[in-house]
Amino acid sequence: MKINEKAPEFSADAFVGGEIKKVNLKDYAGKWTVLFFYPADFTFVCPTELGEMADHYEALKKMNVEVLSVSTDTAFVHKAWHDESDTIKKITFPMVADPTGKICRAYGTMIEEEGLSLRGTFIIDPDGILKAYELHDNSIGRSAAELVRKLQAAQYVAAHGGEVCPASWTPGGKTLKPGLDLVGKI
Repeated sequence: MKINEKAPEFSADAFVGGEIKKVNLKDYAGKWTVLFFYPADFTFVCPTELGEMADHYEALKKMNVEVLSVSTDTAFVHKAWHDESDTIKKITFPMVADPTGKICRAYGTMIEEEGLSLRGTFIIDPDGILKAYELHDNSIGRSAAELVRKLQAAQYVAAHGGEVCPASWTPGGKTLKPGLDLVGKI
């Protein structure tokens, strides 16, 4: 798996909308997709991240972004966690079950000796091409606000060929057009 190459396809059960449904990555063609890998349900940092993602989900959907969280738990465990946790009850995006670790292995997040995933975030464009990813030690939580900023930058660059977004770019900020005239002047 490499940046600017096709993201690995998968099909799996997911808990979504109070039901267990089959989801396929190809079902999200034409949308930006975020795969949000996390270690396990009923843990400590995970609900803070997933709750924050749930709080940003409506804004992401308005940006043509779909979110799928992924852990090595079963869809039944996702349902049980959803039923027990007020934070997880906020989630309306699919919670993908990967009990065999096949998806985690395809994306390089699997910790084999633990049977758990690292914290991994993958941004996939509407054509199924991997545009960005980050991996974290499981003790370090992620920021949904920073993910939104990265998606805004990726979408801007996709819509404005030849322009690039500098560090900490936000919508309305100055972009750059790479060229020899910029060399040594930034």
